[in-house]
Amino acid sequence: MSELTAGKKRFVKRRLRDANPTVWVGRGGTSEDLMKEVNKQLDKNKMVKVKILKSALAEQEAKQVASKIAEETASSLVEVRGHTFMLYKHRKK
Repeated sequence: MSELTAGKKRFVKRRLRDANPTVWVGRGGTSEDLMKEVNKQLDKNKMVKVKILKSALAEQEAKQVASKIAEETASSLVEVRGHTFMLYKHRKK
């Protein structure tokens, strides 16, 4: 997982600011299917916006869930805001 530059973070935030989340983390938490979906979207778009539902936050905080997903998908965590976070993954050429 590489650290993003400030410029790249700004770029991702600008692109995803008005976008709706495309993945939701529900009661099942960080399941294998969820990871596959996040990976698929990162491969396709390089970035993804994820919303964590309240039912998934019973035993852990949003930042912990976001960090775990970023780690497992080998992507960079751009920002966590409330229950929503953004991930970016540099595509290999």
